[in-house]
Amino acid sequence: MALSPAHQLSIRGARDMIPMLVGAAPFGIIFGALASASGLAAGHSMMMSAIVFAGSSQFIATGLIASHTSLIIIWLTTFIVNLRHALYGASLLPHVKHLPLRWRILLSGVLTDEAYAVMIGHYRSEKDHTQSHWYFLGAAFAMYFNWLLCTLIGVLFGQAFPGLDGLGLDFAMAVTFISIVVPQLVSKPKLLAALVSAVLSVVTIAWPYKLGLMTAITCGVLTGMLCHHLLKKGATQ
Repeated sequence: MALSPAHQLSIRGARDMIPMLVGAAPFGIIFGALASASGLAAGHSMMMSAIVFAGSSQFIATGLIASHTSLIIIWLTTFIVNLRHALYGASLLPHVKHLPLRWRILLSGVLTDEAYAVMIGHYRSEKDHTQSHWYFLGAAFAMYFNWLLCTLIGVLFGQAFPGLDGLGLDFAMAVTFISIVVPQLVSKPKLLAALVSAVLSVVTIAWPYKLGLMTAITCGVLTGMLCHHLLKKGATQ
């Protein structure tokens, strides 16, 4: 039986997400192992991956939970770390604003760094975006189920491999983020924004509650916007 165009787009999205799945897999396994070692029950670890679905926030939250940090601090810290998704959403809004609210809520719930990178590439290469939400759905849910599976592997088998977090497997995630960022640096404003963010993220790395992260992002965005404005102004003169 022939697949409908919607199903074909979903399969394409999942297929195009495969390189990102490979990079995220070690990260998910390490999270499952660390969550289990930190005293979280297997069900709680899986629930965190299913509901939160944000790797960096989950690592931070697990460490804070293990150190008996107050709930409000955990909420605020993970909120700050995840604020970058608001920027992703703003960038994708022109492409999804025609969708019903139920679709936008669904897609926002599974939006990740990797899904954003794949979707931006898709929107740039495809002229017709009327059915692209199916592609978005396939890509995002491929990462979602991959994250759940890898978390489960880490929870079940992490205890059998002590020191898993010290093997350097998390470097795969750094490589994945590099592969996400570099293709986006196609103009001077974007390149300058990335450089400013990179420098400030290093300078502010010791700031508490990951405030340095948001500072670096904010300054990078403002720098890119200012550069874009100046270039546009110069072109009109």
